[in-house]
Amino acid sequence: MYIDPKNPKALPFNEKGTRKWSNGLFGCFDDIGTCCTACWLPCVTYAQNRSRLNYIQANGARHPTGGEMFNADFGVFTLIHVCTGCGFLLEMMTRKRIREHYRIEGSGCGDCVASCCCLPCVMTQDSREIEAEEKNL
Repeated sequence: MYIDPKNPKALPFNEKGTRKWSNGLFGCFDDIGTCCTACWLPCVTYAQNRSRLNYIQANGARHPTGGEMFNADFGVFTLIHVCTGCGFLLEMMTRKRIREHYRIEGSGCGDCVASCCCLPCVMTQDSREIEAEEKNL
């Protein structure tokens, strides 16, 4: 039986050709390690998620090291988040890429609200969506 790596739970697509997230926003506590990292070191989770997503999109395979923690994305997120408190805007853009890659329903407004109000939960949900594909590659 074929399992689509971008939709390993075989969630149904709606009439617009999009589906729901594989895990709910507050399912972040099911992956407490990522949730804690996203809470206290969001720059690390942001960099890893971007690294993993970039690698999957470029190579069609899982990142060999599980994602780079300390890269340009780490530096940019840290600078913007610490200096302005607007790191959620960067995460909002990454979340949009993830939604498009996995054909997940949602909107830019929803991404902005979720990222602004619950950044660790959003980052954990993003990480879990990427992980679901990685397990099936």
